[in-house]
Amino acid sequence: MADSKIVVFQDKQIRRAWMNEQWYFSIADVVEFLTDSVDVKQYIKRMRQRDPLLNRNWGTICTPVAMIAADGRRRSVQAADVKGLFRIIQSIPSPKAEPFKQWLAQVGYERVQEIENPELAQERMKAVYEAKGYPKDWIDKRLRGIAIRQNLTDEWKERGIREERDFAILTAEIARATFGVTPSEHRAIKGLTKKGQNLRDHMTDLELIFTMLGERVTTEISQQEKPDTFAESKRVARRGGNVAGVARKETERELGHSVVSGQNFLDKNPDGLIEDTIGLPPLGSDKE
Repeated sequence: MADSKIVVFQDKQIRRAWMNEQWYFSIADVVEFLTDSVDVKQYIKRMRQRDPLLNRNWGTICTPVAMIAADGRRRSVQAADVKGLFRIIQSIPSPKAEPFKQWLAQVGYERVQEIENPELAQERMKAVYEAKGYPKDWIDKRLRGIAIRQNLTDEWKERGIREERDFAILTAEIARATFGVTPSEHRAIKGLTKKGQNLRDHMTDLELIFTMLGERVTTEISQQEKPDTFAESKRVARRGGNVAGVARKETERELGHSVVSGQNFLDKNPDGLIEDTIGLPPLGSDKE
């Protein structure tokens, strides 16, 4: 399964996905950036006609990869790894080519560094959030939440969970038991209408804390009981969320207001997206 992300180079969004231990980039996005073409498909067609060797090897250079389209849906697009893109760039006369090639090489190198030293990825994530204007104490909770989420998804994988849809169902069970609303209802309360907007990037401190509690307790229960069916994992997820839900209700009684808040960070981050910038890696997987 490809982990789809967006990376930004010179104000241009380039879609990419981490698959088979390497990055794959949208060929159309790269060609559009390098050529400013209004009809990327026609440009690629003519480029292949001009370069017979590239055309003959197109099937080995290109790989269909699911990425997020402009309408927010995942669609299969033609993609290439860094080596493949270097070959394509050779056929594109553009003054933008050389800085783009240097950027591609840097992006690949940083990913290798992160695999060898995961702390680098966390530091770069922190830098991304700081650049977007998030408070430092919020960032600390958000990063801790990402680590707890990763532990949970690793545990689910140990229990045989593989499909993205199943991860989403289990996550929704925890969230509903924790907050009394589904993730989609929670998004609506915050006014998040775009599909790419990450709910957790718009949570308050308390919402992050109760999210972490529900997911951490779910991980602990699952590790102890080792459910071997999806239905059992679903019940465990509900139980873990219930623990956080009880704590949330007690907190609301003490505070006199709901923990579920309409507050978000849209003013600081209008698109609701945390995107890569040059020199910064993608955020860890943290699907809602």
